[in-house]
Formats: sequence, structure tokens, C-alpha cells
Amino acid sequence: MGTGHPVPALRVARPEDFDFLFRVYGSTREDELNATGWDEDQRRSFLAMQFNAQDQYYRRNFPHAHFDVIEIQGAPAGRFYVDWSEHEIRVLDISLLPAFRCQGIGTILLNKLVVEAGQQALPVVIHVERHNRALNLYSRLGFQPVGESAVYFRMMWSPGSLHARAGNQEKIA
Repeated sequence: MGTGHPVPALRVARPEDFDFLFRVYGSTREDELNATGWDEDQRRSFLAMQFNAQDQYYRRNFPHAHFDVIEIQGAPAGRFYVDWSEHEIRVLDISLLPAFRCQGIGTILLNKLVVEAGQQALPVVIHVERHNRALNLYSRLGFQPVGESAVYFRMMWSPGSLHARAGNQEKIA
């Protein structure tokens, strides 16, 4: 590739990836959990409950989504969950283990996704927590805020003009 960035590959998540996917999920909640004062058993119990609830929600509400493991040189590095519908492409989750963050992996994956979306004339939508460091990444890639809730921004990349949509912001639940 010549960019100096690791080259990510995607493969379908399998049942034997459960422990890895749980570890990725837990790594995204570390800062939040560090503020609780909970011991390891309490943290693990809470994370297991939240991980299982999230997984069930995604699979129930997005039955046709692609649930993929991100690999770097054959090693699992993160997860990329994307729902493709006839009206939009929705990024449900993109998460990397800490050792793989800030290396351009997310940029590469999202750039590929928006190229595919552009070819199909579909917008790409993602919900991002208000304080997520990845907001800058999404903005750099052309995602615009189109709605918000108390916790999330709804951001959209569109193959058409985003400026026409900017005044039409909606509230999300």
C-alpha cells in the first residue's frame, strides 16, 4: 500500500471470537470504568451484562448486518459492525484494541466504506458519543452532524451535498 499504515482485513465474526470481542468492548469502556472504583469482578460482571445486551440489540434490530473482526497481519485487532439497507449504510460499531488505535486503521476501513457507499449512492450513518475522540476522524472523512441526543451525535456522510442537510437537523432518541 505504501502508506506505512497497517493493512486491515475483515472476516466474519465467529462464535469462537466471543472472548476477543468481549475484550475489545471492554477496552472501549476502560476510562468510564476507572472512575467507578469497582473491583475486577464488579467490572467484569457489568461489562458482560452490557456486552450481551448490546450484542442482542444489534442482532435483533439489524439482522442483516455484517459483524466482522478486523485483522492486522492475521491477528485480531478490533470489530467492525455495519448494517447495509436499501436506504443507508449504518456503522453500528468500529472499535480497536488500544494497541491498534491511532494507526490509520479506522481511516482505511471507513474510506473503503464511503467509496462503496458512493458507488451505490447511499449515505453512511454513525452514532457517536459526544466525547468520543473519533469525532475528529469522522469529521475529516466528511461526516456531518445531522442530529443529536443527550449522549450521541448522529453523523452522516453523503454522496450528495451535505450542506443542504445541515439546516435539517433532527433529534434522536
